[in-house]
Amino acid sequence: MFSHIMIGSNDIAAARKFYDAVMATVGVSDGDFNEETQRIYYRTSDGTLIVTKPMDGNPATIANGGTLGFTCETPEQAKAFHDAAVANGGVSIEDPPGWRNLGERKLYLAYVRDPSGHKLCATHYAEGEAACRELTRGSDWQLRSHRLDWKS
Repeated sequence: MFSHIMIGSNDIAAARKFYDAVMATVGVSDGDFNEETQRIYYRTSDGTLIVTKPMDGNPATIANGGTLGFTCETPEQAKAFHDAAVANGGVSIEDPPGWRNLGERKLYLAYVRDPSGHKLCATHYAEGEAACRELTRGSDWQLRSHRLDWKS
């Protein structure tokens, strides 16, 4: 469904420092910076996260109600994501990183805001991918560490 996700930033240097650090925790290499377009590309074989200065010249704003979620293989990876975010200009938000019970499901969640204010969540599902598939209620989408895989 998604080829890429693009978010805006008013400070590309701060965004690059932040995202290089947090994306490394989920196995994505440093971003490719395009000086001309003021965009940073974090590419995988399955999709791209792009951080950009707005093309229209207006300030970047955040999505009210939006969250970018990253699936982590372990609680330690989710905590490392959170800690890298905070160490590189992010802000820890909501409850501290830890386990949450959502009915019958158990998740390890770590919420942060990036330097531009975008809300990110590092998530580990206690039951692995089976729980992840259950959360999507039979959808053919499966979350992976840093991508969405379509299973037809």
